[in-house]
Amino acid sequence: MMTQHAICIEFVIKLIDNQQTNKQRMLTAKKSSDIMDSKPSYAYTSVYIMAQALHRMKFSKDKLGTYKLQQFLHSYVRKVHYTDSTGAEIFFNDKAEISTKLILANFIISETETDCKFVIVPLIVFNTTLDDDHVFSIKVNNISWKSSTIPESRCNDRCPHGFRKASNGRNHVCCYDCIPCSEGEMSNVTDSETCHRCPNEEWPDERKIKCVPKTYIFLSYEDDVIVTIFLLCALLFSVITLFILFIFVYYWDSPVVKANNRTVSFILLTSILLSFLSVFLFLGRPVDITCMLRQMSFGIFFCAALSSVLAKTITVCIAFKATKPGSSWRKWVGFSVSYFVFLKCFSVQVLICVIWLSVSPPYQEYDMHTYQDMIIIQCNEGSVIGFYSVLGYLGFLAAVSFVLAFMVRTLPDSFNEAKYITFSMLVFCSVWIAMIPAYLSTRGKYMVAVEIFAILSSTAGVLCCIFLPKLYILFFKPEMNVRKTMLVKTKNVYTDL
Repeated sequence: MMTQHAICIEFVIKLIDNQQTNKQRMLTAKKSSDIMDSKPSYAYTSVYIMAQALHRMKFSKDKLGTYKLQQFLHSYVRKVHYTDSTGAEIFFNDKAEISTKLILANFIISETETDCKFVIVPLIVFNTTLDDDHVFSIKVNNISWKSSTIPESRCNDRCPHGFRKASNGRNHVCCYDCIPCSEGEMSNVTDSETCHRCPNEEWPDERKIKCVPKTYIFLSYEDDVIVTIFLLCALLFSVITLFILFIFVYYWDSPVVKANNRTVSFILLTSILLSFLSVFLFLGRPVDITCMLRQMSFGIFFCAALSSVLAKTITVCIAFKATKPGSSWRKWVGFSVSYFVFLKCFSVQVLICVIWLSVSPPYQEYDMHTYQDMIIIQCNEGSVIGFYSVLGYLGFLAAVSFVLAFMVRTLPDSFNEAKYITFSMLVFCSVWIAMIPAYLSTRGKYMVAVEIFAILSSTAGVLCCIFLPKLYILFFKPEMNVRKTMLVKTKNVYTDL
């Protein structure tokens, strides 16, 4: 029995002796003991506790074998209660813990200039006991780092702004990956757990660190070169139309001007001029009033032009039929037929526009879904049926004018407008047929640009095909600007229409 106790004590003492073999570690232990208010080291305390336990077991009345020594040693250790050399009581509480003072110190080792000795300067950072119910508070000012910044023990860098943390599947929760925020999201916090979506009117900047207002898209006078081109084209064609109108007023009594009802010709020129000027309603930032005016003016002015063309075409047809001897078409010859055709065709379009405005008029809207980072300011047509009814009726008038003009294109060339009307309606229909797929496949300001191009090109086609041949006769072929011998018999039938 004594031999076993002696062996245990001898083993513990040898363990302590092995720790003293390193001279530098002995110096550190000495310095540490000085810092800890001359308290015995934990190693010596452990030896004393083990010696106390073995001493109690030695004088116990129970006869202990090797197995019982291993079994009951722990219970004797827990019963140790003594006072060390500093007067502190050493014992275990109910939680099998020793009431120990905890000291967290920052050691600063410096070398003196005289004797090259190392001096350890302790700066107490935390000092308390296990039994004290104190909050663990560190004195940051007593901590000294080699660099100016506090070193961090991390497996990856912190996620910068515009990124968020994402698990990479490792065992440590502190290890993660940084992934960029998704489209429409931003993050302005380091090591952000999630990214935040911007409001509907805003969009993240390129770095995704803040939300900025979305860009508004419309045909702007300041930013779009195409607006300047449309503006110059509309002004140019308007000036040309005014010039033709002035020439026709100057040659008011000329046979070329009087042919096929000069009043209808002036209505046609006026409607063409207004069609060119209606382009200005499509330019700039749309508002509710311009959204209503642009479609209504476009439909009404174009209808006036096509109704005039149709009236001219019917006039040519009547004149062709009336030239035959004994024809019953002579009673239809006169100004009243042209005016009747014009007013009837024009009033139908006006009625369609009035119903459209009454039921569901166009209005301004913001399209935030076509482009993620931009807002399209556009005109909602209101009633889609009303919009396509206006276009469909224009197409119907153009088709009827084209068919009738094609049928009577073989009339005498001097004052016959049938073949010119045929070419003008062919250009008009070709432009708008090609415009429909382009109009439906574009969005935003480009859709408006397609419509403006169709308006300018089709109107210019009608103007050039119908009136340029007459200008050519007025300026370069004045000898043709007289009544032909073959038309003397029908001067009241054909020339004055």
